[in-house]
Amino acid sequence: MCNQKNKKTAPSIDAWLKEAKCDPQALQEGMYLVHNGTVRQTPKAKVRQGVDDGSQVTGMEFFYDAAKVEAAIEATKKMDGIFHVRVWLNEGQLDLGDDIMFVLIGGDIRPRVIDALQFLVETIKTTCVTEIEQKSETKE
Repeated sequence: MCNQKNKKTAPSIDAWLKEAKCDPQALQEGMYLVHNGTVRQTPKAKVRQGVDDGSQVTGMEFFYDAAKVEAAIEATKKMDGIFHVRVWLNEGQLDLGDDIMFVLIGGDIRPRVIDALQFLVETIKTTCVTEIEQKSETKE
């Protein structure tokens, strides 16, 4: 975002939505959800487990396994009521505020689209990517 050197260019969500709505299956879709994950200053351990060592995230190394991501996308497309799935992942050295990922899900009804988004993002985060937080020194 703020410092894009040596980083992939993030997609246009407007363009993604226009493309999705032009697809013949769009007539079956009643909802689209977008997820935009970014590099935050608060460490994952503090947010998820409540473990506060006093450090702050200063950046992140981010990598992914493309075959695993594709398998996760295909599994999501097989979910009931889901007709559109699109994913973009950044990679390499990321700074605070940089985009990590974008996910777009289109489907027939809200509960199915929400479930599909939750499934896909969770699958990507737990089985497809490596995130290495770089942290500041622990405050004493």
